[in-house]
Amino acid sequence: MFNLTLLDWFRENGRDLPWRQTRDPYAIWLSEIILQQTQVKQGWEYWERFMHRWPKVEDLAAASEDDVLREWQGLGYYSRARNLHFAARQILSLGHFPDTLEEIKKLKGVGDYTAAAIASIAFGLPAAVVDGNVYRVLARHYGIDTPINTTEGKKVFAALAQELLPSTEASAYNQAIMDFGAIQCTPQSPHCERCPLMESCEAFRTGRIAQLPVKLKNLKIHERHLTYIYIRCQGQTAIRRRGPGDIWQGLWEPVMVEADSVIPSAAQLLRKNVKHVLTHRVLYADFYLLESNDKPEIPIDYIWIPESDIDNYALPRLIEVLLSFLPK
Repeated sequence: MFNLTLLDWFRENGRDLPWRQTRDPYAIWLSEIILQQTQVKQGWEYWERFMHRWPKVEDLAAASEDDVLREWQGLGYYSRARNLHFAARQILSLGHFPDTLEEIKKLKGVGDYTAAAIASIAFGLPAAVVDGNVYRVLARHYGIDTPINTTEGKKVFAALAQELLPSTEASAYNQAIMDFGAIQCTPQSPHCERCPLMESCEAFRTGRIAQLPVKLKNLKIHERHLTYIYIRCQGQTAIRRRGPGDIWQGLWEPVMVEADSVIPSAAQLLRKNVKHVLTHRVLYADFYLLESNDKPEIPIDYIWIPESDIDNYALPRLIEVLLSFLPK
């Protein structure tokens, strides 16, 4: 059977990950949030850093948002960090980590997949996970060509995943199918020649491995141009925290000017059209240095800080790259 074969494979090939050595729901929840949109190799380091600095949910709840964003720096998708911090305070108010699927779903930033992962791994609840790995394994093995990013597709795969889930081994099975997709049934060049499901795999039998799963291409990528001026004045520089309703909410940046603004003649262009790719956008940034002995007038939402303190502020990855071009 499909699920028993996966469980056998998992016992021999499952990844040895630190959050799998515990049933602590806090540690498991933290790993799942970090691993959203992040590869295990990179996320592992961040998980260890968070667990070392905030070993209990009470510690994370007591932290400031600035500290959490600073620790998250480099992972991207910063709404995850803000949601993580908010949810820690939700848990603290509740008095315990929620232990039912519906209660777990009420945590900020926790959707169906993350809730199922936490519920099954931490509490043994029979909730099937459906992520990119699961879509791929099920679509190929059962030959399903319903697009995975449609309402119908989501229903089809969610129902099948739940049907296949062994209720008494939900934790092991969920981890097994995710690892199988990450290690064996990979997006490119899957290891079909040594796959224990090869004989029953519909995609292998019909030569459709590269065509499955099906995903409709409806994502529009927008370009955006940003212009930054780094002001250097008597050992200080000006930064601001980005507000809600745009990218990088809560993070800090140097002075940003509109594309049609006049750049001060004394400003030195350090880099032009530095490219930075986000999920729905491609950003291009021009970066200037303005050195002055007198503080220029800046908008009221900017603050002056010592240049040496800038590493204490959570910065978007693009800003980190731009700052690396500054002359010492």
